[in-house]
Amino acid sequence: MHLLTIFLMSGTVVKVLQLFVALSLLIVLHEGGHFFFAKLFKTRVEKFYLFFDFLFPFSGLLNFALFKKTKGETEYGIGWFPLGGYVKIAGMVDESMDKEQMALPPQPWEYRSKKPYQRLFIMLGGIIVNTLLAIVLYIIVFGVYGEEYLPVQNAKYGIMVDSAARLTGLRNGDFITGIDGKPVERFEKIIPTLVLQQGKTIDIVRDGQNQSIPVVAGTIHAINTGAKNSFVYPRIPIVVDDVEKGTSASRMDLKHGDSIVAVNGVPIRFYDEFDSIKKSLVGRMMTLSIVRDGKVEQKTTIVPADKTLGFHPNSDLGKYFELKPIKYNPLQAIVRGFTFTFEKFGDYMSSFRLMFTSKEVKLNESMGGIISFGKIFPAEFDMQKFLMLTAFVSIILAFMNLLPIPGLDGGYVLFLLFEMITGRQVSEKVMERATTVGLVLLLTLMVYANGLDVFRLFKH
Repeated sequence: MHLLTIFLMSGTVVKVLQLFVALSLLIVLHEGGHFFFAKLFKTRVEKFYLFFDFLFPFSGLLNFALFKKTKGETEYGIGWFPLGGYVKIAGMVDESMDKEQMALPPQPWEYRSKKPYQRLFIMLGGIIVNTLLAIVLYIIVFGVYGEEYLPVQNAKYGIMVDSAARLTGLRNGDFITGIDGKPVERFEKIIPTLVLQQGKTIDIVRDGQNQSIPVVAGTIHAINTGAKNSFVYPRIPIVVDDVEKGTSASRMDLKHGDSIVAVNGVPIRFYDEFDSIKKSLVGRMMTLSIVRDGKVEQKTTIVPADKTLGFHPNSDLGKYFELKPIKYNPLQAIVRGFTFTFEKFGDYMSSFRLMFTSKEVKLNESMGGIISFGKIFPAEFDMQKFLMLTAFVSIILAFMNLLPIPGLDGGYVLFLLFEMITGRQVSEKVMERATTVGLVLLLTLMVYANGLDVFRLFKH
């Protein structure tokens, strides 16, 4: 019972629940897109399932459902294998691999009897709905919450850098102004712009002088494999946020809001200065001068071998910097929802392309499975973040299904485009073989991606 309590309080359960709800919603709506267009063109849908009622992609193995109910000509259900979902459309070569049905003469209500443009809409239905859902969710977020960001020029203390940034030539206190000679307006865009555009130089101001820092080999790789936002971060004063029980910080009686102004008598202002001194004092005495309620107090401890004291700095950027808020009226929220969706779609497309074209973005370091998806959700539920992340996962789902791999929507679309251009329909035998190859490839990718997640868990 004690272990269960720890798990429930750890935040892991919150991440799992958010992932489950988001994926379930996205799968149902994606398959609902296929269902909608199939019904629109009077095509029979035999099954509509959230999750698979078989061991994907083996349609004849372990066939059972957690729930099923037949209404009209369609069986609706929830399968036991929770990595996707499907609709079984009559007269179509799909993951069910129903060869007996395909051996019979075509019927008017079957997919194969419909016109090419109708089949195209049926296949694109899930992608269309996922894209529309992302747009709607972003419209809701921008309409209700608006936006808030840190303009680059408002990061008045400059930047804090990690080891990869230092190797490229950046220093604590530098002011980043652009990438490759192009200004960057939002601080949060520095890292994505550098990675997605494979930036060659970083424009900075140091000691009042403009400089251009060349990006050394290995920088993009280090950013991709490092902690999120660790390459550069707005330089912040050293103010205590929360303190972990049973740690050096707790024993020193550090409290939320304490400002550290000196270490061993050496005045400091920023977290990077404190962190640097702390690492040099491992195993030695460290005396902190803190300001609490306007009074200076001294706190002493021995720096442990792991170099952590057990407190987190207050990283609420709004406490130190002037953030720029943006409010949207309904019409503006709609426009922003559309533009932001296609901006994120483009960003994801660029990141996907880099896995195959960049020497520094490695496939085995960038791919991930269900655990990687779960990690993107916060440990504490926040509606705004949940909607933003669900919209982004919907974009990923739309993009991945658009890939021209047999067994995915994009594979069927590729065959349909061939038919519409040449006037010749791809034979059912070729479709069956291509779908079999595609499903084996998808299974391999699924095992590989989730295997990487498991490997990373044991590695860390």
